Formats: sequence, structure tokens, C-alpha cells
Amino acid sequence: MFRKSPSARRSMKAGTLYAVSGQDGWIYYGQITPEEYVGFFKTRSRNIIDAETIFGASVMSVVSVNHSSITRALREGLWKKLGHFAPTDALIEPRPLVQWPVGTLIVTVFSRGIADWNTRVENPAIQDMELAASWDAKYHIPARLTADFGVEPAEWHVGGPVHRERRIKEEMAIRFPEMPQHALPSDWVATDVTPQPAPLGN
Repeated sequence: MFRKSPSARRSMKAGTLYAVSGQDGWIYYGQITPEEYVGFFKTRSRNIIDAETIFGASVMSVVSVNHSSITRALREGLWKKLGHFAPTDALIEPRPLVQWPVGTLIVTVFSRGIADWNTRVENPAIQDMELAASWDAKYHIPARLTADFGVEPAEWHVGGPVHRERRIKEEMAIRFPEMPQHALPSDWVATDVTPQPAPLGN
């Protein structure tokens, strides 16, 4: 998408703005937060747009992206550094993260890196919170941005927010009924208790 830059290096300085090559030729935009996450904006374009327009959009998602994968994406022309700007107000305050251990429906909500409270995974208050994970700039982020933008159908296995992670588990149970590890527990609550995200793709 962008010109390759073999010597490019990531900058995780808060406020650094990146253009990101997404699926189907779309360009998305992400800014580094004070906690070194990437906050992506609810806007996209076919050609790079000005920073004022980007920052005029709402924040779509805040994601932990593997730092070394950003360098690789820059060098391959999949990401492009647009400069450094004051961090957008919406990205200054840390956002809570959810840790969901395997084999339980009890999750822990972390605020500022500290375990804050426990709840069940279907709690409506946590459905838009990000599940703690590290995403790859090249292999994961393009599909993730399509899912977050919510116009085209998302690939069924793309998670992130709790409500999508729950739908993945439901889909795994349907696709692999013969595998006990994908069976849903008897007290599972279906995801239709929350607003539906973009439709799942194949």
C-alpha cells in the first residue's frame, strides 16, 4: 500500500500517528496512547487524509499491537508514520481490559494494569471492553479493523471486544461439536443479550 522503507523503526511515543493498510484497499488511522497501545479512529479513506480530519472522528478501538510487528509493517509498506501530534483527549485516559481465563465464565476487569473487579462474561457492562491480547500489525490488524469499522462482514474468528470473543466461542461450538474443549458450559448465556456487531463472514 505504501512505499517500503527497509530502515524504518517504530515509534511508541504517545501521539505518534500511523496510517495503516487495511483490507480491500482501505486506509485506517491509529495514534499511540500514553500506555503504548494504538487507538484507531472511526474513519477510513482510499488516500491519506489530513490529521485534522482524522482527529475529528471518534475513537473506534484501542488495541495492544506487538511493537516489533509495527517495525516490520513499516518496512514492508503496510504501515506509514504520519508524524507526531498531541494525543487525542479520548486516548489519554486508560481503558479497562478484561482477562478471561480458559475454562471459566468469570473474568477479571483490569484498570490501569491492576485487577479491579470480577464478574461473569455476559455482564452487559463489559461487552465493549477489550480482551487482553497482543495483535500483530501485519497478520491481525487489517481484519481487526474491518470488524471494528462494522460495515463489511467480519471474519468469524476476529475477536477483540468481549461480545465478539463470546460469539467466537459459540461459533467454535457449532463448527466443532465433536470436540469437548469447544462445548459451551450449561450456564452459558447467549450473546443476543447485547446489541449485535457487524455480521459474521465465512
